Amino acid sequence: MSDANLLSPIIKHVPGAAARDGESVAWHYGDPLGEQHKALENSGVIDRSDRKVVRIGGADRLTWLNTLFSQKVDNAEVGTVTEALDLDGQGRILHHMDLVVLEDCVLLIIAPSQLESLVKYLTMMVFWSDVTIEETNLTVLSLIGDSPAPEELLVLDHGQWRDVVVPRSELVEVWDRLVATGALPTGLMAWEAERVTALRPEPVDLDEKAIPHEVPRWIETAVHLNKGCYRGQETVARVQNLGRPPRTLVMLQLDGSAATLPEAGDPVTAGRRTVGRVGTVVDHCDYGPIALALVKRSSQEGVDLSVGDCSVAVDPSSVDRDESVRPGRAAVDKLRGRGD
Repeated sequence: MSDANLLSPIIKHVPGAAARDGESVAWHYGDPLGEQHKALENSGVIDRSDRKVVRIGGADRLTWLNTLFSQKVDNAEVGTVTEALDLDGQGRILHHMDLVVLEDCVLLIIAPSQLESLVKYLTMMVFWSDVTIEETNLTVLSLIGDSPAPEELLVLDHGQWRDVVVPRSELVEVWDRLVATGALPTGLMAWEAERVTALRPEPVDLDEKAIPHEVPRWIETAVHLNKGCYRGQETVARVQNLGRPPRTLVMLQLDGSAATLPEAGDPVTAGRRTVGRVGTVVDHCDYGPIALALVKRSSQEGVDLSVGDCSVAVDPSSVDRDESVRPGRAAVDKLRGRGD
C-alpha cells in the first residue's frame, strides 16, 4: 500500500484541522489544549488513520505467530485483544503491535514506520506454514471518554481509550457517526499526551538498544513469561530472573519557561553525563509540557537533569521503584548460603 504520505480525508472534512509537517492526520482542530481538556472530561474521537493493519490468515496462523512474538497466542480465543513484541536475537525491540484475534484471521495493528520491515520479516518466516499475510485497507479511529460506538463496528478496548477499526473508504462516514453520538473532534495531540502519561511508547521513544524490561508495562501486557521459545527470549528470561534493565521509560516534566523544548532523540544529562534520551514531547492540558524518556535507573530520583537548556524532572508517578530480589538471583544466593 502506498498511502503513507497521503493526508487523511478527515483533515479536509473537519473545519480548523491542522496537521504538523510530515504527518497525515490532524494534530488539532483549532484549539489544541481546549479540545484536549473537553475530550478528557467528556469524550472525543481522534483520527489515527496513519495506523497500518496487517491481516494474518491460514489454518496455522495462531501457532505460527506464537513462535515469532513475545505474546502467547497459540490457543487465544476469538475476541482476544492484546499486545506483542518482535525482538531480535539479543532481545532488542524491533516491532510492537496490537494483536486482535478474529474468527478467520488475526489483525496486527502497527505504526506506519514499522509496516515494511514487519511484513518483510513475516514473509521470510512463512516456510511451510499454512499462513497468508495481507496489507489491508483497514485503519483506526480512537475514542477517549465514554462516547458510545455503534455495536456493529470492531471496537478494541485499551482501558484509557478504545480503537475503532474501519475500512479507510468508510473513514469519514464512521467519523460522522461517532461525532453524532457526542464525541468531540479531537486532534492527535490529545492522544499523544494521554499516551505519554500512560507510559505507552511509540517507535520514536525507543532506540536500537531498547529491550522489553525497559518498558515495565510491556512485561505485563506484551510479554508472556512462561511460553515456548521465540527470538530474543533468552534476554527476557535473563533480565526477569537475574537482574534489572539498565534503563527505564519515564515521564519527564519539562520547564515550560525554557526558550525551546527538547526534541526526540535529544540526550538527557546529569551534569556532564548523558543518562538517557528523549522521545515524544507534547503539551498536556493539565501537566503542561511533558515527554517520554529512557533514562538510567540510577538517575530516576535525586539527580538534577536537563535536556540542553531545559531543566527536566522525572515525574514521581513514573519512577520504577521495584527493587525486589529476582527469582533466579534469590536461588543463586540461597545456593551460596546468602539466602534465607
